[in-house]
Amino acid sequence: MSTSSMFSNPGVARLAERQMRNWEMAREQRRGAESSSRPGVEDFVCVSRQVGADGGDISRGLAERLGWPMFDREILDAMAGSDAVRRQVYESMDERDMTWWEEALRSLMQSEFVRNDYFKKLSETLLSLARQGRCVFLGRGADLLLPAELGFRVRLVAPAAVRAEHFAESHQLTIREAEQAIERVENDRRRFFLRHFGIEMDDPVRFDITVNLARFSTAAAVRTILKARSSRQDDS
Repeated sequence: MSTSSMFSNPGVARLAERQMRNWEMAREQRRGAESSSRPGVEDFVCVSRQVGADGGDISRGLAERLGWPMFDREILDAMAGSDAVRRQVYESMDERDMTWWEEALRSLMQSEFVRNDYFKKLSETLLSLARQGRCVFLGRGADLLLPAELGFRVRLVAPAAVRAEHFAESHQLTIREAEQAIERVENDRRRFFLRHFGIEMDDPVRFDITVNLARFSTAAAVRTILKARSSRQDDS
């Protein structure tokens, strides 16, 4: 069964199928260079954004420059909601992968986040993807589910007016309607992070770098993030 036949939304199906092919190639490259001392997960970049801050183009740019697949909120939601897709990913794991995966899930089970059935499936999906191949993740609190000592975490921000304009355009709303919608979503997210993770949503120590999209073009933001990531790795 192809990945595209597992989703009801054709657009999401095409994106998921392409990213799964990229992920499988990255996984095969990793297996060719596998060592007994490999970390719990492969390298990753997590991108978090304020509501209305456009992180899609930047995340895709990072994935393209790094040669990694990119999994955004829509794809991750669809994968988490499809038993067939999750089974496809799980079946690609070997015994060592499964051992690590089960231990990681047990530690997460202490959180209210994964006591919810949907988010448990999301956690399972995300951990199995990160275990086997390098990835860029956009949204869904991925940085809080993956090992804190690994990967690179990015926060994208923008002034309220810029975010409202972008949100209004992408959702076909007036500026006032967009401002109200952004406020509702931000309040929901803030409560969610406090309840499930005990942290403030915008806590700066979560991230390795914060980029103001009002000051950088997409290309410049991608270059800046990659340079910061490379500098941090060089110093470690």
